Amino acid sequence: MSGYRSTLDFLLHGWLRVGELLARPRFAEHTLDTFTQVLDTCERIARDKFVPANRQGDVQEPHFDGERVHLPATTKEALAAYVESGMLAAAQDFDDGGMQLPCVIEMAANAFFSKASVAVGAYNMLTRGNAGLLMAHGTPVQREVFAKNEFSGRWFGTMCLSEPQAGSSLADIVTRAVPDGEGFEADPLGPRYRLRGNKMWISAGEHELAENIVHLVLAKIPGPDGRLPTGAKGISLFIVPRQLADDRGALTGERNDVALAGLNHKLGFRGTTNTLLNFGEGRFPVRGEAGAIGYRVGEPGDGLRCMFHMMNEARISVGLGAAMLGMAGFEASLDYARGRPQGRPVTGGGKDATQPQVPIVQHADVKRMLLAQKAYAEGSLALALYCARLVDEQHTADEAGAAEATLLLEVLTPIAKSWPSEWCLEANSLAIQVLGGYGYTRDYPVEQHWRDNRLNMIHEGTHGIQALDLLGRKVVMQGGAGLKALAGRINATVESAGQAPGFVEHANALAGALQKLGAATKSAWATGVPEEALANATPYLHAFGHVVLAWLWLDVSLAARGHALEPGKRAAQRYFFAYELPKVDAWLAVVARREPLLREVDDAWL
Repeated sequence: MSGYRSTLDFLLHGWLRVGELLARPRFAEHTLDTFTQVLDTCERIARDKFVPANRQGDVQEPHFDGERVHLPATTKEALAAYVESGMLAAAQDFDDGGMQLPCVIEMAANAFFSKASVAVGAYNMLTRGNAGLLMAHGTPVQREVFAKNEFSGRWFGTMCLSEPQAGSSLADIVTRAVPDGEGFEADPLGPRYRLRGNKMWISAGEHELAENIVHLVLAKIPGPDGRLPTGAKGISLFIVPRQLADDRGALTGERNDVALAGLNHKLGFRGTTNTLLNFGEGRFPVRGEAGAIGYRVGEPGDGLRCMFHMMNEARISVGLGAAMLGMAGFEASLDYARGRPQGRPVTGGGKDATQPQVPIVQHADVKRMLLAQKAYAEGSLALALYCARLVDEQHTADEAGAAEATLLLEVLTPIAKSWPSEWCLEANSLAIQVLGGYGYTRDYPVEQHWRDNRLNMIHEGTHGIQALDLLGRKVVMQGGAGLKALAGRINATVESAGQAPGFVEHANALAGALQKLGAATKSAWATGVPEEALANATPYLHAFGHVVLAWLWLDVSLAARGHALEPGKRAAQRYFFAYELPKVDAWLAVVARREPLLREVDDAWL
């Protein structure tokens, strides 16, 4: 069994105790053997299909010949195998053709695909999220026609938010949607509109991997004066399929007015098509008229709330993808370090050339880099799986348990997205360093891991956006209820660790860091002036994430006592407390004193 699979099985069974979910009515028809079979199947498909597609998709980028986007055959083969596995609908109800798996098992299974090829796996992630949003917010017909055809793999999906002039500032989008003639509200697929505008950075926006692509598009409906509403509250959500279909899901043979304007060629994620799409430019007129046909989801102005269903799920998935790229780099550099002889032991002076060289894994600084990677990658995986376990609590626990899980998810989602994206990128950088000059060559995979992972700091919201969300909204919402719930979980671990031999020092260190985090949170908002509190939101995000990861590592290490993996888990936990947790003090210092520098800097000084 691979080291990763051993860690995954331990986190699921020894730490998160997924077997307890079998007592819930929703999962009662499953057994632990069911979960194992799902993981085994996904591990095999990832190894046999996604790994070959990964390198080929990186060196043979998607290209557009003016009519079609071309992708390597291995990409289509990998995705066909994924579709056949049924994993697109893994968490859906049996009655809807799903497996009714717990979210934590679904996420653990999808981790294999992220590790094998995060770029190919992006098509799956987007389709699952798109269809899941429609199951939550769509009409019965929209669920039947669009969501279920996506879950079956017949159609794939995207999310279309950003525009060339409005990246993260969704309030400033200008794509417009106007009612499509009289009786537009009577269309069985939903209120029908004509959309005109441009969307940028759309992953999986054009391909021929499935017979249709279902775009979820944010746009604004003009008022009676023809002007677009201002702000985020004026945003609505629309289903815009590339190929039009009837209310039974049969394609009509008519192309919608959605055109590929060009492909973006990125640093990483090269196997995922990334596009600029034009909606309603008239290249593919529908019934002789320009304007892409779109069907409204939910009420006018309710689009952003609906879209957050997909965005929050995607943020955790991005964090998982970052974790698995960190894990892949760690494994590759560990294997290299064990087989690469260089230098001699320091204990012998290191200068006796007659002595045999030793593998570089025996050198202290290489151990530092490997242990850091292990702490970052495995800690990030634990964070993603913990959040997935909270999703299961949210949907199947009693009322009090579900409410607490919801609060915890609100607070942890910005961390689940940002922390792995930052620190597993650092893990990939360390992997390159372990390989030395070889790390920069395409003879080894670690340079691609770094390039792919660099995008995750931007995908689904930058660090700055996650930081503003965390300090500006999540820790102060409902009088700080989410932060209090998290502190309760952390203090429970501190109490357990304080009674365990060998853990007392670390329990005290975590308790102290948590106290400083709470004090800094209060100090940041002491004046009640948002500009003062939020100027240092990103250092706050860094500190918050490190406290969360220190807690998870302590909790995991407590659970690992007596397990075969205990020495490795304890070493990573000790590394985190010795080398990482002390960084919290410096980050929180600028937060607590509301350091004014970043508010005062004039751009002329830069």
